[in-house]
Amino acid sequence: MNVKLDSIILYVQNIELLKTFYVENFNLKVIEEDAIWVLMNAGAVNIGLHRIGDQYLEKIETGHQFDNNTKLVFEIDMDIESAREELLSKNIPMREIKTFENYDFWLCDGTDPEGNVFQLKHKKQ
Repeated sequence: MNVKLDSIILYVQNIELLKTFYVENFNLKVIEEDAIWVLMNAGAVNIGLHRIGDQYLEKIETGHQFDNNTKLVFEIDMDIESAREELLSKNIPMREIKTFENYDFWLCDGTDPEGNVFQLKHKKQ
C-alpha cells in the first residue's frame, strides 16, 4: 500500500475563532465550510477543523485549553525572528527560537487560541 498524508483534523470548540486565527496569521485558504466543519489548504496537506460534539462541548468549561500531543509545523519563507515578533505583537503565545546541532532549520513553537501547538520552521541561511 502506498499512502500520502492528505489532511489533519483538529477537534475544536470554536471553529470560527480557529478558522480566523489560521487564515489571518498563516494565510491558509478555506476550501470547504459548513456549521461544524472547515477545511483549509496548507500546501501539501489540508487542515480540518471539526466542531466537538454537543455531548462533549457542554462539559467543557469556558476558556479551557486542551493538552494534546499534536503539533502543526509550518515552514515559513520569512525571517523567523520577524515572524515570531509579528505573532507576539498580536498577543499570540510564542516560545523562544531554537535549533539543534547538525539541523538546518530554526524553530519556534506557539499556541493557537484553544491551546493547539504549532511550530514555525525556517531554513538556516
